Amino acid sequence: MTSSVPWQERLSAGTEAVQDEVIRWYQQTSEGLAYVPDMVWGTLQTEAYATILGRVVDFLGVPDDVPAGVAKRMERQRVLYDGEHRYDVVLGEQALYTNVGGAEVMAEQIDRIVRDLDLPSLGLGIIAASAPVDMCPVHAFSLHGDEVHLELVSSGVKVTEPAELALYRKAFGRLNDAALRGEGARKLLHKARDFWAEGGRG
Repeated sequence: MTSSVPWQERLSAGTEAVQDEVIRWYQQTSEGLAYVPDMVWGTLQTEAYATILGRVVDFLGVPDDVPAGVAKRMERQRVLYDGEHRYDVVLGEQALYTNVGGAEVMAEQIDRIVRDLDLPSLGLGIIAASAPVDMCPVHAFSLHGDEVHLELVSSGVKVTEPAELALYRKAFGRLNDAALRGEGARKLLHKARDFWAEGGRG
């Protein structure tokens, strides 16, 4: 089954309530998969980077409780350190260059990823921009338990049909196969860090 809820409806009480919901389903499932081609995965975001929620509020015209929403997003990151959860995450290299908040924010964000790269709870891979991928380009998605979550421009979508879940797992496997991990990922991170240290001018 696939269901969707318009963001303007889902965020009608602000961003904090939605972040609370995300925290609950993170806590209820011990393992997760996520593919994010052009942004940093929410559970690895710094506080400064997470203020991108303000752009969501502005775009959708929903109640502005961004500081509360950001605080909840920081709270959800506890799952990386509690010893009870495991997440396999694939980022596109573009995620390291999509400018959220300017060079200082981006440099700090990349430092955060480098710091957490070897966490036992985190399997992080990065697909280099020129890497061959045995997959057509696809949107971001995350899979927890028996649910896939997608974020569209107008709505949040939840997929629970087993055959569709199998396709998402297959897609993640192919994306994961194309990703660099360990030292390869670290090199891409340091390259991006140098870019932002020079003010994002290359």
